[in-house]
Formats: sequence, structure tokens, C-alpha cells
Amino acid sequence: MSQESFSAHINSSTMLLPAIQAWKIYLRDQGRSMHTLKAFVADLSLLASYLPPDKTVGQITNADLENYLNWLSKERKVPCSEKTLSRRITSLKSFFRWLNKNGAIPTDPADKIIQKTVTSPLPQVLTKAEAAKALDAADGLRTSAKPDHRPYVLLKLVLETALKKGECLSLFTNHLDLDTPEGGIIHVRYNNSSKHYKERKVTVSPEWVEAYKQYAELYQIKDQVFPWSQRRLEYLLEDVTNAAKLDKHISFDMCRWTSAVSDLLDGVESDTIRQKLGISKIQWREVYNKLKNLANEQTTVLTN
Repeated sequence: MSQESFSAHINSSTMLLPAIQAWKIYLRDQGRSMHTLKAFVADLSLLASYLPPDKTVGQITNADLENYLNWLSKERKVPCSEKTLSRRITSLKSFFRWLNKNGAIPTDPADKIIQKTVTSPLPQVLTKAEAAKALDAADGLRTSAKPDHRPYVLLKLVLETALKKGECLSLFTNHLDLDTPEGGIIHVRYNNSSKHYKERKVTVSPEWVEAYKQYAELYQIKDQVFPWSQRRLEYLLEDVTNAAKLDKHISFDMCRWTSAVSDLLDGVESDTIRQKLGISKIQWREVYNKLKNLANEQTTVLTN
């Protein structure tokens, strides 16, 4: 929305809901995702339901917003987590900053609101020794009394590529290029056009390619690489946990973080890791800080 168009439609006498819709159009034109639009608009619509229906944007004060946040965290019957409250504060500050910056309101009532930063705990990862022990145990399952090649192929894939559980379930044989000199390439694809930015190519080792070919022949894999349920794949990782006698419970998320931390410790460039994970540059800021902390923890353990 241009400055001229904004001035013609939004001013201090504008009611809150029309202003929210104008902000939604602005965010959409800025290329914000549908998920972001939905969350921000829902946050502001909740504010509109709290305030008197005849209150204009120019009449909203800092006290109104502080009372609203107090209602969200202490008085509203629907629980509001710290993470949700933090996002709703972000929505308020972004919306009223936009109104003030474009001259619709003379002062920003959200300017003095303190942002509540939520720091989530570090994810649990496998050390290099634990990952090696898990892979050895998974390899052993291929030659056990009741041989099962699936745990090794799945575990090694996720540790090498950091694929998510859903990405493993959505993996098809035509996404695999297994005849490259260095090993193989996996093309991560998404049917949803809004998630095309997550699409990427990741490499796999010659060892994984060899193990996969044996697995594909044994299980007659034709289309879907892992033609089992989500729960079955989780059980396969649980089988490895038990076989390796680890205290940690191996999960897809743990393997994904382990893969990224291993890359960081091995000196892989940060943007290469980001692309491997399939996340945006904005998401990467928080993820990278966590990876550095996890890497420092592992380095400290090794040196003590």
C-alpha cells in the first residue's frame, strides 16, 4: 500500500477492524506468508473483540493495551502460553508502529510495551560417540536373528540429511539420484506451493546408497521410500534406542539437530547448514544460536 493510498483510507478516526484489514493487505504485499498473516490478524482481531466496538485507532491508549495484555495472561479463561503472549505483543507493536509510521496516529500506544522474550530450552542431541553407537546397533539389526534393514537405512538417512519425519514419509523413489560419483542426492519436494522454499537437495554417502539399494530390493520398494505409517517409523528409531542401550530416546527431531550440530563441529559453513535444514534466514537466527550452544556443550564435554 502506497503512502498516498494509505492516507486516503486510514486515519485516527478509522475503526480497528478496517485498519487491521488494511494492515493485512500491506503484509501480504510485503510477501509475508499466509501463516504469518493468519496469526497476526487473529491476534489483532482478539484485541478488537476486547475493546469497545466504537473505539477508533486514534483513541487506543497504552493503558488500553496494557489492560488487554493483563486480561490475556490472567483473566481470560482460555490459557495463553508465554510463547503465544510474546507473539501477540509482537503483533501489537508491529501494527501500531505501522499506523504511527504512516501518519494515521500521532503517537504509538504500543511503543512502551515491553516485549516478553521466550527462550525455549535447547533440544537434546546425540554426541558423536552416541550417534556412532546408534548406527552400529542399527547395523547389527540387519544381521540379527530376525534381520531388519529398515532402522539402519532410516537412521543413517536422517543423521546425514536432517530430514524431518514428514519429509521422510513424503520421500519417493523418483526423488533419489543414486548414481553420482560422491554418493547420492535426495531431492526434498513439497506439494504445497506455499512451502516450496523448503525444497532442497541434500547429499547422502555411498554407504547409505549401498544400504538403501539392499533395503529397496528386500522390501520391494517401488514408489514411497518408507511405505509405513508415521508410528511405525518412530518404532524403528525406538528399536535402535533399545539395541544401542542408550539413555536418550532417539527421535526424528533429535537426529535432525544432531546432524546440524555435527556439521557445525565439522566446520561446514552456516548457510550450507541452513539450506540443508530447509529453513528461512529469519528462522535461522534462533536455530543458529541453539546450534552454537549445543556445539559448545559437546566441545566442553570432550575437553573435560
